[in-house]
Amino acid sequence: MTIHEMQERILQLKKEKDFCILAHSYVRREILEIADIVGDSFKLSRDVCSASQNNILFCGVHFMAETAKMLNMEKHVYLSHPLAGCPMAEQMDPEMLKFMREKEPDRAVVAYINTTAALKAYCDVCVTSSSAVEIVKKMDSDKILFIPDCNLGAYVKAQVPEKDIKLIQGGCPIHASVTAEEVKAAKESHPDALLLVHPECVPAVVEQADYVGSTSGIIAFAKKSDKKQFIIGTEMEIAETLQYECPDKEFFILSKKLICPNMKLTTLVDVYNTLVDPIKNGFEIEMTKEEAEKSRKCIDEMLRLG
Repeated sequence: MTIHEMQERILQLKKEKDFCILAHSYVRREILEIADIVGDSFKLSRDVCSASQNNILFCGVHFMAETAKMLNMEKHVYLSHPLAGCPMAEQMDPEMLKFMREKEPDRAVVAYINTTAALKAYCDVCVTSSSAVEIVKKMDSDKILFIPDCNLGAYVKAQVPEKDIKLIQGGCPIHASVTAEEVKAAKESHPDALLLVHPECVPAVVEQADYVGSTSGIIAFAKKSDKKQFIIGTEMEIAETLQYECPDKEFFILSKKLICPNMKLTTLVDVYNTLVDPIKNGFEIEMTKEEAEKSRKCIDEMLRLG
């Protein structure tokens, strides 16, 4: 089967078996082309609730599929590849967070969505990179513990100086690997290009950006801008997506290190095999009603405030 033939078969199967396919913007292009909903974490969290199908296939990483399940307990939710995890989401465990809350019980806990469902159960509100600043500003509490990404937390802290925001050491190893020296080299190679970066990058990189924002924010900015050249400081799939959608503009990756191996684990074959036989080939997300109720409170609060 060619890629196109497999895509056509997937489109048929998802209708026959009542599947909605969600894909994060970082996964492979051939998967994005057959997805019903494409976006960053916030868009997917919001739009999954409107899916009418009884089955959901998530092309992304584990914590995202968990979020989809806790918001749709009556549906079957599958992750397209069982090993697609997120290093950031696995950096903290509930026991560590409970200890920190006991030490400073007056701090509200703000969790980046890149956290496990088990950890979300002990948080007050969840945020994404696109909603973090707005949500923290709206919160009643002036004392915040921001977990687990200290780089996104530092960006929020700079945007909301009126609040006491405590950070911990953690974050995305892919975004955090980009250096200020790479920014200098990219700007020297493309002096007319605007630098668009994700706030998961280290402050020394973020400070040099012409625009800082979420994946969807970066895409929207590049599309609307009158400029013709852009250096993209997030997962390199975004530069490729933008190049397809804006052929009259040029997009350059900030660093060749900006590739997420977990997002790239999922292949079109994984999607196809899951749809052919969800019971045999699918990796279904299991969660009790009690677990979902505890974990989704901070998600509901995110959707309410964001």
